[in-house]
Amino acid sequence: MEAIPRLTRLMTSLLLMFVFFPVNGQLLKKLGKRAEKAAERTIERRVEKETTEKTDQVLDSILEPGQKKDPTPKTGQSAPIPHDTGSAKNPGTGNQKQIGENSGMQTGESGPKSITVYSKFDFVPGDKTLFFDDFSNDFIGDFPSKWNTNGGGEIVTMNDSPEKWFELISGYGLYFIPDVPILPEEYTIEFDVLALGLDNKTSSTAILRVALSDDDKFKDGANFVHAHLPFCQYSAIGITMANHINNKREIYSTVRADLREEVLNRPHISIAVNKERFRLWVNEEKHIDIPRIVPQGAVLKTLKFHMNNFKDGKERIFITNLKVAEGGLDLRRTLISEGKVSTNGILFDSGSANIQPQSMGIIRQISQVLQQETTMKLKIVGHTDADGENATNLELSQKRADAVKNALVSIYSIGADRLSTEGKGETEPIGDNSNADGKAQNRRVEFIKQ
Repeated sequence: MEAIPRLTRLMTSLLLMFVFFPVNGQLLKKLGKRAEKAAERTIERRVEKETTEKTDQVLDSILEPGQKKDPTPKTGQSAPIPHDTGSAKNPGTGNQKQIGENSGMQTGESGPKSITVYSKFDFVPGDKTLFFDDFSNDFIGDFPSKWNTNGGGEIVTMNDSPEKWFELISGYGLYFIPDVPILPEEYTIEFDVLALGLDNKTSSTAILRVALSDDDKFKDGANFVHAHLPFCQYSAIGITMANHINNKREIYSTVRADLREEVLNRPHISIAVNKERFRLWVNEEKHIDIPRIVPQGAVLKTLKFHMNNFKDGKERIFITNLKVAEGGLDLRRTLISEGKVSTNGILFDSGSANIQPQSMGIIRQISQVLQQETTMKLKIVGHTDADGENATNLELSQKRADAVKNALVSIYSIGADRLSTEGKGETEPIGDNSNADGKAQNRRVEFIKQ
């Protein structure tokens, strides 16, 4: 605000000089340039201020209700966090069991609206979990136990939420590698991203790179595919895709995409790899679909993350809820041919029956089967992990099955009389409830032909 009076004083001085002093053209030109630069600086400050205020408003809108604190993550204590809208998860370690399935955290009215937006979302997650990490078994301030790096990073919590995030560090040649098994031919990758400190000066080369590589250490490898997610705020940079096949570049291109709003508001990233085909969604929108970019014949051993050109201490990137799953195939044929589909890809808010919107790809496929097979009836069965009381989990699983039914009826116009529901709680586990991977498998929904 002080810049405007200064500019006014400068312009007044110039006018007085014009009136009372003879000045030559060269001096006027110099003074004019100074005034122009001063105006430019004022505009820049105003734009930066408005951008910062807008960023703060976005962050405030996704903070826990009633909280407007400095969104700076801290180790060893809580700091602000966006509302718990991530994947189905079980935050906490050992003595925090009460936070698991039955924490009671919900997203309120935003859930159904987001689901409607995702009604045409066509991503289908894999049905066999290979890796899942919400960092629930890691301690605050530690590097996550199921990852490797040649740099650094740590687990943080934010505000009063028990949800944990892994803060990545920016630097040339620094990689973050989760302990994912050797990748199959067809699989999916999902994770949530949180960005803090972005503004109109964030570099156009500030990216989070997601890489699939045949090198299991800290190099690109002879065979790889890269997706560069941009965080620049002053321009729509687009998503750059690149690959190497036997040390030779085959593809390097940038796909037009404006992600400036998305990266400020905890985007959910979904990737599907089907042999040579690579697809990528940011929230509900598919931005990348390249049929022949993944190197074939080479064993892509490793999933890697890399940050580039973020300002240390100011621009900060965090990820959580990383899930890698084998499959991601068309569930419609399986349901028709086998009469049954079980999936842990339908996700809910922790401790509630609010469906996470990124789950709509599966529900959409189920609706397409029912629209084609007009006489088919389905039973929807909900399952939970073992956190919390048995009776509470039983009730929760029933509510989740009912929520899936309601989505099929209200969004895709399936007749309610063709759908029945049942909740089985924690009574039929298929994974180990003592770890995050097993719990993610147990939180599932079954569709059974009647």
